Amino acid sequence: MSEIVIDVGSIETKVAVLEEQELVELFVEREDDKRITGNVYLGRVVNVLPGMQAAFVDIGLDKNAFLYVKDALPEEVARDKKLDLKFISISDVVKSGEEIAVQVTKEPFGNKGARVTTHVSIPGRHMVLLAATEYIGVSKKITDEGDRIRLRQLAKKYKPKGRGLILRTASKDVDEEDFKNDMMYLASSIEEIEREKKLGRAPKIIYSELDLLKRIVRDIFTEDIDRVWVNDKVSFESVKELVKLLLPSIKDKVELFKEDEEIFNHFKINPMIDKALKKKVELKSGGYIVIDETEALTSIDINTGKYVGALHLRDTVLSTNLEATVEIARQLRLRNIGGIVVIDFIDMKTKKDEQSVIDALSIELKKDKTQTEVYSMTKLGLLEMTRKKVGSRLSEKLLKDCVCCSGTGKTISDEVILEDIEKLIKRTKLHTSAESIIFKVSKHIKQYVENEKKDYIKRIKNELDMEIFFNIDDSNMVDKAKIFKIGKKEFINNILKDEIL
Repeated sequence: MSEIVIDVGSIETKVAVLEEQELVELFVEREDDKRITGNVYLGRVVNVLPGMQAAFVDIGLDKNAFLYVKDALPEEVARDKKLDLKFISISDVVKSGEEIAVQVTKEPFGNKGARVTTHVSIPGRHMVLLAATEYIGVSKKITDEGDRIRLRQLAKKYKPKGRGLILRTASKDVDEEDFKNDMMYLASSIEEIEREKKLGRAPKIIYSELDLLKRIVRDIFTEDIDRVWVNDKVSFESVKELVKLLLPSIKDKVELFKEDEEIFNHFKINPMIDKALKKKVELKSGGYIVIDETEALTSIDINTGKYVGALHLRDTVLSTNLEATVEIARQLRLRNIGGIVVIDFIDMKTKKDEQSVIDALSIELKKDKTQTEVYSMTKLGLLEMTRKKVGSRLSEKLLKDCVCCSGTGKTISDEVILEDIEKLIKRTKLHTSAESIIFKVSKHIKQYVENEKKDYIKRIKNELDMEIFFNIDDSNMVDKAKIFKIGKKEFINNILKDEIL
């Protein structure tokens, strides 16, 4: 059973896709942070960098967008498989100060601006219309040759001259009338972009991609979906009307959620989101996988954990690896992980077992609408794969860097802090006439030094003839020690008596 659960709030809208009551995809859109992938801008080239084979384009955002040479070439040229970019310079393609229409293909990330292309395309339910090429393509997931031929014939019949077309997987059983209507809508959108390009000055936006709810109806809501739940009456009516227009035969699958309970709690989605934000993911057998996301790539490690398996180690390893392929494919979709992914499966002794795992992963990834590619095992026993980057990762949407560890996931060890305390005491003794010192520390460090390191602190007191006190600083979430007061013993004792701390 497949369901879509839509939670419309005042700050953000969240859409959960459930398959057999398991969360497989989560989309989040905030009013002040709407995604810009798919938007088309009239931009101005501000810097051309031949050494990087790229240019920076001002599209009106905080950071300039990045335009790679292949994305700047005419689309017909860029599609040529014999093209050798070594003989093409970005400075021959675009000029500084030039105004060009570009479409965002990748969201800004960290210190990086958005990535853009001059190859403008507008997606519909059944197809993607390309603005400046005659290319016609059919989704690889449509494997029946008869279907492919029929779709190509429809494309040639209705495609506007000078435009290209890619037929999406959803077009497989489309009838001619729906095909024609989808084409007319997309053609009018591209004509509107062409008109906007000629009006006003760069930088400015000239086309906005659909909002989250409309994209969900267009891209995800198919006849395979059993039910769509919406917790907001206005949004419910909007979704219902769009479904009537695009998929009138399944309009009754959209329902308004009327329970008093919070919708994500009702469908037990929140605990599944919490799990999706953790590095460690438990497998039902007792094994587990560990997912480490970095800017360059994502690594996934598989472990047998508590699983002891069958009588033979080979069977245990293979069973765990096969179970992991299902979870890995789901986690990639759920976390929206893109780019290079390296998977460290448990070592297998035979090529046959390795191929079984690769085949199993490939089958699971077919459920993913986002393009993926699986490669063979490396000499080190690592499986390499890629998944197209589409929007922000779930972790980027729902998490922020820890103020204590700056995103590393680790803080300074207790031993290092203890060493710093000793150095501060010695420095105070050497450069002042103080006889007592009060430190402000976190609750954890206070308990650590007064319980586990009581004898150590006593030895320092005796060696340096210094009174040492520790007081809790509730604002100190970072395990660091700082000097609060120093002075003669009487002065410090009076402070402690008066409970100024």
